[in-house]
Amino acid sequence: MSANANANTHANTGAAPSQPYVVALAPDVFAFVQPDGGWCLNNAGFLGDARETLLVDTAATERRARLLRAAVLAEGLPLPRTIVSTHHHGDHTYGNGVFAPEARVVGHDSCRAEQIAAGRQLHLLWPQTDFGAVEVTPPSLTYSERLTLYVGELEVRVLHPGPAHTTGDSIVHVPERGVVFTGDLVFEGGTPFLPMGSLAGSLRALDLLRSLDAPTAVPGHGPVTDPSAYDATERYLRWVAELAREGYAKGATPLETARGAQLGEFAAWRESERLVANLHRAYAELSGLPEGSPLNPVTVFGDMAAMNGGVPVACHA
Repeated sequence: MSANANANTHANTGAAPSQPYVVALAPDVFAFVQPDGGWCLNNAGFLGDARETLLVDTAATERRARLLRAAVLAEGLPLPRTIVSTHHHGDHTYGNGVFAPEARVVGHDSCRAEQIAAGRQLHLLWPQTDFGAVEVTPPSLTYSERLTLYVGELEVRVLHPGPAHTTGDSIVHVPERGVVFTGDLVFEGGTPFLPMGSLAGSLRALDLLRSLDAPTAVPGHGPVTDPSAYDATERYLRWVAELAREGYAKGATPLETARGAQLGEFAAWRESERLVANLHRAYAELSGLPEGSPLNPVTVFGDMAAMNGGVPVACHA
């Protein structure tokens, strides 16, 4: 049975489909889900008791971060003293400033460096989006491999899988509750996005997620799910790897390879244009570049626009 079937969903009955909702995953552990999980519509989570709250990620806009803030209070929890950023991307971190300075931000060493380097990157990609008042707030506490936090008596394990979605990813595991927050290592119903990380590393990250044996998984985007999402993600990644090997051997560009691909079971996933971005990463690894080596963002996003009918991808926040 999926995690959705076991979880208790709190939603306003008159809310528009795009409005966030809260899923009670286990005692004192909640997911904040933003439909439909497309560009800039990420998930967050929170856990705690009457004394202390930990937040996993925030949101892309000030308005949505304030909805998250209200959701925490609506569950009778205090405002967070700790935020764990699963990676540096603005849809997961732009809202950090809404909770500062009361909340410290925790993340991988590379997450801090990447977030500082990125700055207000989403503003450059989507200048028409109203992000609100955004203060870039990177981790003030960083770790290299693993970190254990306690929220009251509840143990929270923060694990770095290596380069995967980015070079600074974190997995947040709550072992006593059987819950894992995957960050963007998993997009439930959406296409993975690898240009800032590693294809090979993403496959290793799935093995790490499986080893945690958590029955409930909160993906970075899309509805709450279970470990079957790891299998679907792995099938996609291995399919991309094979496409890349074939295209690279023929001397075809990533865009030519993507345009000739048949999506098959992945055709219904959101953001199929990400295939060409993922092929850029796979080609880089085939050429011998180290995992996580920077790619040219103008080329990557230009090719995604080409795959998107010549129109730049849109932020839905």
